[in-house]
Amino acid sequence: MQKPVVGIIANYFLINDQYPAQSTGRMNIDALAEVSGAVPIIIPSLPHLISTPDIMAICDGFLFTGARPNVHPEEYGHELTEAHGDFDRDRDGVALPLIRACVEAGQPILGVCRGFQEFNVAMGGTLHPEIRDIPGRDNHRMPPDGTLAEKFEHRHLVHMKPQSPFNRIFGSDEVMVNSLHGQGIEEAGPRIIVEGHAPDGTPEALTVQGARGFAMAVQWHPEYNATNDPVSKPLFEAFGDALINWKNSAAIAAE
Repeated sequence: MQKPVVGIIANYFLINDQYPAQSTGRMNIDALAEVSGAVPIIIPSLPHLISTPDIMAICDGFLFTGARPNVHPEEYGHELTEAHGDFDRDRDGVALPLIRACVEAGQPILGVCRGFQEFNVAMGGTLHPEIRDIPGRDNHRMPPDGTLAEKFEHRHLVHMKPQSPFNRIFGSDEVMVNSLHGQGIEEAGPRIIVEGHAPDGTPEALTVQGARGFAMAVQWHPEYNATNDPVSKPLFEAFGDALINWKNSAAIAAE
């Protein structure tokens, strides 16, 4: 059987500050190909050119990656402020309806960082623009200096709730992760189950209640060192298993 195909939701990017492009990080591609056993393809975040049914028919699942631009606060009913940062409205227009459609169809989806936040917004939740401003919270942003390895190094624990599906994946209810985000969940959507928290209370892992298939997201960046990291590797392996199950089910249904 052919390998499952995973669509990576792309981000708007300017080459040489003037040439518009759609891009994703190499780490996302490597994690899917080397650990999930999938064929990664980049899905442009251009809602006027692609449709949700078309890309769902092409792909077996989707990875919603991190990105510098944030989900626009209009998507969750908040007023725009300077603290909300930069936006990519085209990605909003592709990612949010795609998450909802995949949840209902049971098509496997994995969210990372911004993708974690997109899951919450797609399911009716809200975001805080700058969680380090909340009393008692830590600064979860990327360290401003250092090598790539130093920026992505482990920074805090995540404690999972009892009986969480993440516990089965990780073989533990406590894992050590990196941290490179400024925004975070303010109010969880009605169907969002927050499965894990950082020590300061920041939501870090979630599932979608009633989802028919794999629908999991994390606030950290498991794509970094995914072939070796003891937390990242089993997460992408579990996603790969879900992709195979979806592909097999689709093949049986087509017979």
